[in-house]
Amino acid sequence: MSSTTTAPVSPFRVIGILSVAAFVVILNETSMSVALPRLMDEFNITEATVQWVTTAFMLTMAVVIPTTGWILTRFHLRNVYVVAMLIFTAGTLVAALAPTFLVLVMGRVVQAIGTAIMMPLLMTTVMNMVPFEKRGRTMGIVGMVISAAPALGPTTGGIILEHLDWRWMFWAVLPIAVLVLLVGRLMLSNVTETRYMKLDVVSVILSALGFSGLIYGLSSLGETARGVAQVPFWIPLIIGAVSLIIFVLRQLSLRENAFLNIRVFAVPTYTFGMVLMITSNMAMFGTFIVLPIYIQQVLGFDAQVAGLVMLPSGVLMGVLGIFVGRIFDAVGARPLLIPGSIIGACGMWGMVTLDATTPLWSVILWNILMAVGIGMLMGPIMTSALSSLPGSLYQHGSAIFSTLQQVAAAGGTALYITVMSVAAVVGAGRGEEPLAAQMTGMHNALIWGALLMLIPVVGSFFFKAKPYTEKA
Repeated sequence: MSSTTTAPVSPFRVIGILSVAAFVVILNETSMSVALPRLMDEFNITEATVQWVTTAFMLTMAVVIPTTGWILTRFHLRNVYVVAMLIFTAGTLVAALAPTFLVLVMGRVVQAIGTAIMMPLLMTTVMNMVPFEKRGRTMGIVGMVISAAPALGPTTGGIILEHLDWRWMFWAVLPIAVLVLLVGRLMLSNVTETRYMKLDVVSVILSALGFSGLIYGLSSLGETARGVAQVPFWIPLIIGAVSLIIFVLRQLSLRENAFLNIRVFAVPTYTFGMVLMITSNMAMFGTFIVLPIYIQQVLGFDAQVAGLVMLPSGVLMGVLGIFVGRIFDAVGARPLLIPGSIIGACGMWGMVTLDATTPLWSVILWNILMAVGIGMLMGPIMTSALSSLPGSLYQHGSAIFSTLQQVAAAGGTALYITVMSVAAVVGAGRGEEPLAAQMTGMHNALIWGALLMLIPVVGSFFFKAKPYTEKA
């Protein structure tokens, strides 16, 4: 049984509301990264413990996002939106009032539940409401949210921390979240179709174990390299890998009633797009972690300056998304992917030249090039990948896209931190000064990021966007 709205609904109004909401919740995902030293001092906790502010968020996202394929099939858009924003708002309030570190982590977990639902909800709505010939400009807005919000998170956090207590990182978001919730409740309509679908509890458990194990294992790589890991990284990685193998086999056996329909990977355009997205996101998120550390600990600037250095790239990624979408509608994906991947790779290889004497303008320049390049990739990749699927798989395709983006973020962060930590230890063992050893570690991490960006460069020449048709 399905249900749709009977009155004409403006897709721009619906997508506009969802985009603002998604931007707010995703911005909050990365803003806490600059607050970790402050939290360590206030709660008197170790580096390994404070990482749970971000690790718990990522783990929760990894558990919840795979369920959104079922949620969006089963329930109406407005109801899902209201529940997601209510949950995010409640988590924000809990975190702002947190008297202890444990309560703060609990607040972040509740926030992550709401955040996990918003991105697939936005992408699925675009695919259902906008015809293919106009999807580029609309998905450009989605690409702006996905790319710019994480980039602007550290900037926002750095500015707030310079002048206010860390709790204001949540107090500042709270009224915006409430406003977006009320506006959406009043103006959104149920524009998507629903049908009854039984929830496969075994798949939920396997998915939770698989994706959370994978992300926790990747996150633990950096802690292992620094000798502060609470659990050996290989244990959650093995648990995650085995669970995912069983999960995949179960989804294949469930066929059309699959909890998360992995048959989307039978579509070459979708699969190829996921490879390009994962590699470029690993490079981007890893760089977002290393650059603020480099600016503060090597160049000697404070958190506010580090945040401001990241600001131009975040703004450009946001603005660029709109123009990239229009160009995509006119010329397709490859004319954007090829120059975009090359520009992004140039930015990454430029960062390899950074050292302890590099002027700040040079850091900004290379970061802008990386951001512009990846900004030219994200929208076309998302639009092409999801458009290659039949409408019945949009929910599952967007859920898998969002899940793999989280895995890529965790993987990129783990790669950079691990390489940086190991290389720094080796450098120190060779008698290098602490600053020189740290710079050696960052240099090696950035080389790995630059190598990752070569994959989209090569792949963009072979990428073929094939929209789904009934005859296909």
